[in-house]
Amino acid sequence: MPLDLPAAAAASYLVSPGATTPETTRESGEFHRLLALVGAATDARIDLVQLREKLLRPRVLYELAARCAEVTRGTGTRLLVNDRADIARAAGADGVHLAARSLDASVVRRAFGPDFLIGVSAHALAEARAARAGGADFAVFGPVFDTPSKRALGSPLGVEALREVAHKLSPFPVFAIGGVTRGNAPQVIRAGARGVAAIRLFSDADSLREAVEEIGSVPFTALE
Repeated sequence: MPLDLPAAAAASYLVSPGATTPETTRESGEFHRLLALVGAATDARIDLVQLREKLLRPRVLYELAARCAEVTRGTGTRLLVNDRADIARAAGADGVHLAARSLDASVVRRAFGPDFLIGVSAHALAEARAARAGGADFAVFGPVFDTPSKRALGSPLGVEALREVAHKLSPFPVFAIGGVTRGNAPQVIRAGARGVAAIRLFSDADSLREAVEEIGSVPFTALE
């Protein structure tokens, strides 16, 4: 199952806010707000959704992923679970997103096969290159701009670093993350990003369709 993205338009990748806790259950408001957000993302035809709910108990994460997979199944939206490839597969999600401390992409690829989507977070060219070599389907590079959720990773890497990674690894897809807004999204796409991954940009279910359409209106030109 290859990564299927719009041929000539920037892609959108929603990352969930991570507001759940170990006390969250399937009856909790946060659980149902996430379900509603994934439903809105599917309606808006967003390309990828990552459940980045790191504090959920495994059973609740499985239940959330399974419910979300029911929503996205048969649509153009692909569902990934942060870090937990086992839960992603068991719940019927499309794949996993691996962080710096996760298993290597090569290990996950061997265990879960060619049809399992694998995204990898990268903060340097070497990390993105290793993701590609390990069989990942795409990398998410950043933080490109300043953003509260990524300040622990250090200073923003900037658009020129993104440009270098995107051009050196082309045609391997590289998404930009970290402080990306509607205003600066065209800048990262022109630098070679295949699309935009974001939490805040796609966090409002009411304005999600408008944000996705605006990102999708930015033309993507395949790099040489």
